[in-house]
Amino acid sequence: MNYQDIITIESGKRSGKPCIRGMRITVYDILEYLAGGMTEAEILEDFSELKPEDIKACLLFAAEREKKLFVAAL
Repeated sequence: MNYQDIITIESGKRSGKPCIRGMRITVYDILEYLAGGMTEAEILEDFSELKPEDIKACLLFAAEREKKLFVAAL
């Protein structure tokens, strides 16, 4: 999966935070819901406009960002 087709960054939307497919739902929102104990099914039920691949793209985006932070710290 290429998360770059799903995760968008627009300076005028949500203060430039990474969002899902140009919507106002941020990667941070999804990660916070997952960390808070919501399941993927619960998130998809609450946000009918989301698809399972959107949640996976958020996880891939976060993993890639974490990898870049680790490399930059070396």
